[in-house]
Amino acid sequence: MPLDLDAVRRGCRGEPMTATELCRAELDRFRAIAAKETPLTVGCTQQAALFSEAAAEADRASPIQFANIRESAGWSSEAARTGPKMAALLAAAAEPMPSEPFVELKSDGVILICGRDEVAVEAGNLLKDHLDVTVLIEPPVAIGPPRIAEFPVAKGKVRNAKGHLGAFEVMVDDFAMPAPSSRGTLVFGSSRNDTRSNCDIILDLTGGPAFFPAADLRDGYLRADPNHPAAMLRAVLKARDLVGRFEKPRYVAFDAGRCAHSRSQVTGCTRCLDLCPTGAITPAGDHVAVDANICAGCGQCAAACPTGAASYALPPEDAMMRKLRAMLLAYREAGGEQAIVLLHDDSHGAPLIDSLARFGEGLPARVLPFAVNEITQLGLEFVAAGFAYGAVAMRLLLRARPRHDVTGLMQTLGLAGPILDGLGFGGTRIATIETDDPESLGAALRAIPSLPAAPRAASFRPVGRKRDVLRFALGELHRAAPLPTDIIALPEGAPFGAVEVDDGGCTLCLSCVSACPTGALRDDPERPMLRFAEDACVQCGLCKATCPEQVITLRPQLDFSAGRAPARVLKEEEPFCCIRCGKPFGVKSTIERVVAKLESKHWMYAGSSRRLDIIRMCDDCRVAVAAEEGFDPHAVKRQPARTTDDYLREQEAQGRNSGDDS
Repeated sequence: MPLDLDAVRRGCRGEPMTATELCRAELDRFRAIAAKETPLTVGCTQQAALFSEAAAEADRASPIQFANIRESAGWSSEAARTGPKMAALLAAAAEPMPSEPFVELKSDGVILICGRDEVAVEAGNLLKDHLDVTVLIEPPVAIGPPRIAEFPVAKGKVRNAKGHLGAFEVMVDDFAMPAPSSRGTLVFGSSRNDTRSNCDIILDLTGGPAFFPAADLRDGYLRADPNHPAAMLRAVLKARDLVGRFEKPRYVAFDAGRCAHSRSQVTGCTRCLDLCPTGAITPAGDHVAVDANICAGCGQCAAACPTGAASYALPPEDAMMRKLRAMLLAYREAGGEQAIVLLHDDSHGAPLIDSLARFGEGLPARVLPFAVNEITQLGLEFVAAGFAYGAVAMRLLLRARPRHDVTGLMQTLGLAGPILDGLGFGGTRIATIETDDPESLGAALRAIPSLPAAPRAASFRPVGRKRDVLRFALGELHRAAPLPTDIIALPEGAPFGAVEVDDGGCTLCLSCVSACPTGALRDDPERPMLRFAEDACVQCGLCKATCPEQVITLRPQLDFSAGRAPARVLKEEEPFCCIRCGKPFGVKSTIERVVAKLESKHWMYAGSSRRLDIIRMCDDCRVAVAAEEGFDPHAVKRQPARTTDDYLREQEAQGRNSGDDS
């Protein structure tokens, strides 16, 4: 493949070293370079294991980064123009990434094999020398007894299951054990329901519905069609290896203090609960809880979380944006134009790109592949940063049949579209490519037309939490946009927007202020006032759900000037001043309304001006007056007690009067 060293020098701002047989005849040269402990990026991923081993032999302690510049760039029908792309890929690979957090799963090899016939027993025979096997056959059961009972075979039907690798709990109905005297077929004793079974691994050979949502993503739960022996054998081989301690990435970092799920038993934001395909997220009081043992890392909760309470950790959002920045800035400085970012995962997208390079025309020179753990982890902050850095389009490579629901990703794209359109980025800037065919991928990428880039490309370096980098990226996108509109209307469910209050119905009770998890709604300690800071609003809906007068509405929008604007006043009234000391202590209209209602409708206050004056005093003065004057709140003529007989006599009298009138 041709190498444009001048483009690499411009993009990477350094002197590249070239080789023709670095993994063979020039391996000693590599060992000498690796021993220097200077930052090192190798433009080859195929021999990464060999290079890592050679570096260890040279006592290198610093990590080595690897970039695939062959299948991703050099092996292409446009290879002569891929110099800027190679520079971009090398620069992105050189960007340091934080270490990955992990959780540990422990399995002792206790397996429950659920089936409907002899296939489950056969699987048990294959695993009995490796795992602690129990077989559960769904009724009706018509299988012969074993000659030697080497593992339990029971009857029962799984009602539900929960847990993960090393900690499954299964509830079984119609459970029974076979009689040892069974002759031709297994004969079972009396059945019972609500039987609990705990195991480390579940092998589901029932052929029925899966025990879990997004079952393919549940660690320790294996499922195969009992009518396909090869599928059953693959599942058995996987189960055999699930013994010991396993490290699993902690995909999502969660800060419960930032969660806007609930306040005072009033539910607000449910975005993550609605999107999680595995059920790893559950309500837990004022916030939610994320079970890292169940989480499969789709990232849709982090992408949708409006406050940043849930953020992706593989890698964090700001680290991924810095890698994107390095790639697009290097591409631009190397002379590249019309950059298209192709987001893909390693399990599906990388093999398609390799196949396209080896057997087809390869990727176009302007298409920059960017690998992520899951396409669905993509958030609005990444999209905004990509176009602010100068990308003209983004394409997201998905499977033709995704492994789990991608509603969250579609919501992100549905939010990004109006923002890009509102800022003057015309055309189809961001879209998915849903295919398992390399040629279809190549055709879709070559069909993307030329599009104008941002006239003022940004170069900011993102650092901080998710919500902070999102605000910053949107601000930079606004500055770089062809048409920097200040306010853009957004679809319902957007994490930005305004709050509107019906001035006539609001009593300034300030329940909304107490419920607001971000401080977007604020009071004033000096006077009755409700203020709103739009930059802090995440449209969680807690204020609307809490308001006793139901006078709050949400208006989703993106106001780019909100971060610079002071909090605006939504409602303000005159304070009521204590008639004894003059201190303001309440809302004038509210106090007057309470006094009017008590005077006209409450027997304790009717005709008693002194009692009504107590209502017009602040807390301190009420206590003082009660102490000074010996005020007894019960020293009034009590309202006569009404009995059931009194009520019935009144109803009878009303009936007679109605009859007389007629």
